[in-house]
Amino acid sequence: MMSTYIKEINQQLAKALGSKNPNSLPKLKKVVINYRVSEGRDSKELLAAAEKELMAITGQKPRLATSKKSIAAFKLREGEPLAYKVTLRGTRMYDFIYKLFNIVLPRLRDFKGLPESSFDQEGNYSLTIHDQTYFSEIDLDVINKIRSVQVTMTISASSIEESKMLLSTLGFPFEKK
Repeated sequence: MMSTYIKEINQQLAKALGSKNPNSLPKLKKVVINYRVSEGRDSKELLAAAEKELMAITGQKPRLATSKKSIAAFKLREGEPLAYKVTLRGTRMYDFIYKLFNIVLPRLRDFKGLPESSFDQEGNYSLTIHDQTYFSEIDLDVINKIRSVQVTMTISASSIEESKMLLSTLGFPFEKK
């Protein structure tokens, strides 16, 4: 299924860019999901609940990211838990992207599309969903705190315009101007 999906996307991109070489087309390399757990240093139960939520959203066990150094102004000590992080590639990545574009983003309140200004210089796109309950895998009776989900899509493209073409071909809902 995924290979036919990728072939269709590559055919559409090749027509749009006028390229015959499939290796020169922009590709989605990975999707990184960051799930901030600031209260994790106080409660192990909250850490475990956040891990289960992210595992339900992505279908993959998350990795705990800890602080590398102490910062007194933020009351942060070295080695304290900060966030859970998941890197998706391959089939899981495309399944997550499909679910994000077609199920989660349309459920956002007053959603009119995402801005084109969230690209970085390399053409990668970052977005934040401020409420994890938009994901249908989250059980509303079990959650203890509303958390934001940060999603970064890493794209191998030579320009931001090529990245926009790839994401719009995949079905990404950009803002209408």
